[in-house]
Amino acid sequence: MKNVFFIFILMLPLIGLQAQKFDNLALTPPMGWNSWNKFGCDVSEKLIMEVADAMVSSGMAAAGYEYVVIDDCWQVDRDENGEIVVDKDRFPHGMKYLSDYIHSKGLKFGIYSCAGTKTCQGRPGGRGYEFQDARTYARWGVDYLKYDWCNHSTQSAQASYTLMRDALYKAGRPIAFSICEWGSNKPWEWAKEVGHLWRTTGDIVDRWDAMMAIFDAQKELADYTGPGHWNDPDMLEVGNGGMTTEEYRTHFSLWCMLAAPLMAGNDLRTMSDETLEILTNREMIAINQDSLGKQAFCFRDNGDYEIWVKKLAGDERAVCLLNRSDEKKIVEVDFSVLLAANDDYWKTSPGDLKNYSIRDVWEHQDIKQGKNFSLVEMPPHSTKVYRLIKNQK
Repeated sequence: MKNVFFIFILMLPLIGLQAQKFDNLALTPPMGWNSWNKFGCDVSEKLIMEVADAMVSSGMAAAGYEYVVIDDCWQVDRDENGEIVVDKDRFPHGMKYLSDYIHSKGLKFGIYSCAGTKTCQGRPGGRGYEFQDARTYARWGVDYLKYDWCNHSTQSAQASYTLMRDALYKAGRPIAFSICEWGSNKPWEWAKEVGHLWRTTGDIVDRWDAMMAIFDAQKELADYTGPGHWNDPDMLEVGNGGMTTEEYRTHFSLWCMLAAPLMAGNDLRTMSDETLEILTNREMIAINQDSLGKQAFCFRDNGDYEIWVKKLAGDERAVCLLNRSDEKKIVEVDFSVLLAANDDYWKTSPGDLKNYSIRDVWEHQDIKQGKNFSLVEMPPHSTKVYRLIKNQK
């Protein structure tokens, strides 16, 4: 018996290696909507159904948005068997009913929990109930789980999220796993095999300076992202009122360049035409959803003015000019240099533009090429985004 026990102990690491996350999910950055930024705890069955309706009727679903995610505050207790209890006043028909409704619209259903004993709003967390909750989520038809990091005591983040990954896999329903531990334990170094996306910072706030601070924190993380595993700089604030239309266009442009998940956080039922135009810019979304899955790198940093380049499939490039300053700028852009751009500016030699066209992604028009460079006028807090498209032979 001692020998059998000894062999079993030796096999434990191998047994652990057999656990895994679901493959073939989030091969491009997830797109959808989350309730928190606009509604906080004020969530209900009626609201979520209306948002699902608006996602379809507005054209957002057709543009690629698919997940409808309820954040914190849908849960109120656990019953005598440990089952999570839904707030019956706010969700009178239960989560399976709501999930079925969302699926009937051709959309996917997402939900929220937390790796701690309680959620960030003091509701029952998942710690100690991982496998039971995963079975419940699978039974409800959940497609996406956002898993937070409040009330976690001294537990290991990597171990906690790996345990929930294993629980989801054992439950048998493919569920995209969103790790929301705020970058506290450098998840980009370990979460590729655990989740499909991971938060890299604390929560976003609907202000220009807060949004830009989160963007700046992504600068050194480009090597960690790719199909099935994404850096997540948090949800979009586009349309929530704390920034100008120009700043929201910049916010959306930067998240697309980062290959970040695009989770809208506004009220889809009442959004303005300007907000809808930003969120459904299909040329920008195509850059975000590019199959190569590369995060942009900062090619040039002149302080208030930056150039970011994102490598795309088919030997194409997306180029983002960023005016961070409070003043208008007129900048000279050499597209031949940007075509050949790599992360070492000083070693870049000009490329040959003769087989490429240059597309202004926000103006939806091609730029006439009489020369390699252009003078570009940029308002304060603005971006200009171009796609260098390889011509078909």
